[in-house]
Amino acid sequence: MLDTTHSRTTAQKLSLQVAVAIIFGVTLWRVLMLLVNRTDLFVDEAQYWFWGQNLDFGYYSKPPMIAWVIRFFNAISGSDSTFWIRVSAPIFHLATALMLMCTTRRLIEGEEGREIAPWVGVIFITLPAASLSAVLVSTDTIQILFVTIAIWAFVGLTRRSSVLEAFILGASLGIAFLTKYSVLFLLPGVGIAMLTIRSARIAWRDVAIAAIVGAIVVSPNLWWNFAHDAATIKHTENIAQWSKDGGSNGLLKHVLGGLGFFGAQFGVVGPVVFYALLWATWRLIRGRSDDREKLLFWLSVPVVALITLQALFAKAYANWAVCAYAAGTILAVWLLYRLTKKGLSTSLIIGAVVAFVIPVLTVFAYDIKLPNGDLVMRRYVGRTVISQEIADIATDAKTPVIVAEDRDILADLYYTLKGKPFRIYARNFGGFPNNYYEQNFSLPADVTGPVLYIDNGPFECAGSQVDLIKSWSPPYGEMKGKTLHAYRVPASCLAPKPSAAAGTGATEN
Repeated sequence: MLDTTHSRTTAQKLSLQVAVAIIFGVTLWRVLMLLVNRTDLFVDEAQYWFWGQNLDFGYYSKPPMIAWVIRFFNAISGSDSTFWIRVSAPIFHLATALMLMCTTRRLIEGEEGREIAPWVGVIFITLPAASLSAVLVSTDTIQILFVTIAIWAFVGLTRRSSVLEAFILGASLGIAFLTKYSVLFLLPGVGIAMLTIRSARIAWRDVAIAAIVGAIVVSPNLWWNFAHDAATIKHTENIAQWSKDGGSNGLLKHVLGGLGFFGAQFGVVGPVVFYALLWATWRLIRGRSDDREKLLFWLSVPVVALITLQALFAKAYANWAVCAYAAGTILAVWLLYRLTKKGLSTSLIIGAVVAFVIPVLTVFAYDIKLPNGDLVMRRYVGRTVISQEIADIATDAKTPVIVAEDRDILADLYYTLKGKPFRIYARNFGGFPNNYYEQNFSLPADVTGPVLYIDNGPFECAGSQVDLIKSWSPPYGEMKGKTLHAYRVPASCLAPKPSAAAGTGATEN
């Protein structure tokens, strides 16, 4: 790769005032478009909202922070509309962009830092991942803010010992952990940086303070896991498929999985930013990085590498490496600032287009189609109409108890039918639960009489009458083309069998 790290030009300068205006402008655009967003809550969003109605220190598939945040915004607004469930996302991205600018100024001093910081803010706020996660509430938007705060505190501690900043470091890492366990992928890189870079070391007292504070912050969730048969940890193991092999096509499947995850990162942060991170790797290998570059490298690239290995040997989703892109964005922008006149502007243009298009797609979710006729936003529509159809069937059949096993259906039923005269339960199969609803809201043994059971296949119950009330196919959305069946069945038919094997837990992501 060509090394042109000293090719700075004044044409790349971006004033702080303009950068802040862009960041607030993009945020305002996202908030306003949320007001007219026509998509349904995605299955995870509806589940997070339901968690927020049932506050706890942990949940089946995630730590509790996302539920607490949604509950907070619902409480201050007095509303649980989709807008108030999602509005925290662009606000968190706004805070992260500003915090990244502060972190850049702290790490890169002098005129260079003042010139790079505005670019860091605007590049982050327009990352494709930021644009997508600004229209859907997710754990990533919360986690990356607190990872950024942790990096800010860590950089400060490398220069001077501070009880306050050690406290901030431990608390922010603890909160990031309470948001998503993937923050643990940062730790190996932090350790390597402290071992190999003298200027990246912090006082042992500060390490101890941060560790104690972090342990205190995460302890409620660890205790919750202990009290709930390590539910979240088991679920994480299941979705990561650590204990599964690939069968006869294992090698090809593993290779494609690793390549798929790695290639997806070009879409997560954009091709220019990810290329810059690869270029940073090359510079480190060639011995051309200074200590600041090395620190940013160890706080970002190893996360991507570790999760690529995870994808290679088991399974990983594209967003699992998001915590890498706090330090990664600073590193990429810093190198692009010195690499090429067009790199930063090209990345900003690509990001700006994505930042404009994605909110527009949510507004015209039922209108914009692919060449094959499917809606572009098919994954995010059609859920409410299914729940409303089920409610109509239950009303007509005079069966107020509704039971389902599909997590997608259950998640939307609880949200769409909130406040309605229905009792909604998950079918209990016995063993380790397959999802949060089966874990906490499975059909009680004391429920008798007929219930409405929703399934996507034939259902029989030996010795009992099963009435098929209706079969239908959703007209659009993720379940278009699938057939759903509404059965009137005795509740006893849905009781777990004594010989039921433990569930896999793999149905919830």
